[in-house]
Amino acid sequence: MQFGIFSVGDVTADPTTGVTVSEHERIKAMTAIALKAEEVGLDVFATGEHHNPPFVPSSPTTMLGWIAARTERLQLSTATTLITTNDPVKIAEDFAMLQHLADGRVDVTLGRGNTGPVYPWFGKDIRKGIPLAIENYHLLRRLWREKVVDWEGEFRTPLQGYTSTPAPLDGTPPFVWHGSIRSPEIAEQAAFYGDGFFHNNIFWNKEHTEQMVNLYRQRFEHYGHGSADQAIVGLGGQVFMAETEAEAKRRFRPYFDNAPVYGHGPSMEDFTDMTPLTVGTPEMVIEKTLSFADYAGDYQRQLFLLDHAGLPLEQVLEQVEMLGREVVPTLRAEFERRRPAHVPSDPPSHAALVEAGPDSPFHQVIPSQNLTAGAQA
Repeated sequence: MQFGIFSVGDVTADPTTGVTVSEHERIKAMTAIALKAEEVGLDVFATGEHHNPPFVPSSPTTMLGWIAARTERLQLSTATTLITTNDPVKIAEDFAMLQHLADGRVDVTLGRGNTGPVYPWFGKDIRKGIPLAIENYHLLRRLWREKVVDWEGEFRTPLQGYTSTPAPLDGTPPFVWHGSIRSPEIAEQAAFYGDGFFHNNIFWNKEHTEQMVNLYRQRFEHYGHGSADQAIVGLGGQVFMAETEAEAKRRFRPYFDNAPVYGHGPSMEDFTDMTPLTVGTPEMVIEKTLSFADYAGDYQRQLFLLDHAGLPLEQVLEQVEMLGREVVPTLRAEFERRRPAHVPSDPPSHAALVEAGPDSPFHQVIPSQNLTAGAQA
């Protein structure tokens, strides 16, 4: 099972000091966190994509290329890449290039985004978010799987005799996750293609997560990719740790209370009861994270949010250290102990996808009309 961290890259004032780091400092902090993740034995680093303040990661492949050059083992991903407002032609090029630079240590999480004003900035209509996600991804799959593409759709100019360069490494595209916290159509899309489904459940109760993941699993089986429990699932989480629960709460409370996304809302105690947030000891993190599989099933990737709400870099690096040294080894052993033999322990690696060969379902190009029909079934 893969464990790692993801960053949304917010630039937020530290409520305990009033200090707001510069964009430059925040970007450098994100790369330092990624290097620390590899050092302590984590498997994945993922960066979000945002085009509005107070966020800085507007060019994920640029950042991940820098990290790739300075790491040897870390899997590089996104959380998420905007399939709606990005041109799929540029996504195809950028991630294939990153694949080559990282020797295959790349996958991608595609999502619609949750910031409405971004759509018109890139000439798109937010009311077309779901159709954009469906059409753009179908084109992206073709660009990665066909040497010459002729294309005509609703949302971009036609392509005639187009070849995307560079081609994916070893002729094998990156593994794709479809990220969604609220759209059943995206779970359906992930299941249709046999791709992964990443439910970033940091704000949601377990009942909602269970419903979304089960929908994906059921439709994955419906489309013939394997049994429901073999579907490739990733989950989000959020933690802050200290030697005692009281110390963790004391230190984290001012950050929680002033966080841009949930500050001045539910109390920290209520939020930890309702969502995956854990504020306490490493043992408490282990106990709560293991419980995710009780309602989401045995899954393949767990990413944690650690750097946000103005937390200073030194505290974040301390959290990464505790996660890698004290939490993940136990989680890895316990999750694998309970996993049935027929359920994959990891998402497909680049090597596994290459070995599967061009005749595997992963390499097939399926007419997107079939997805529309399936979603209406």
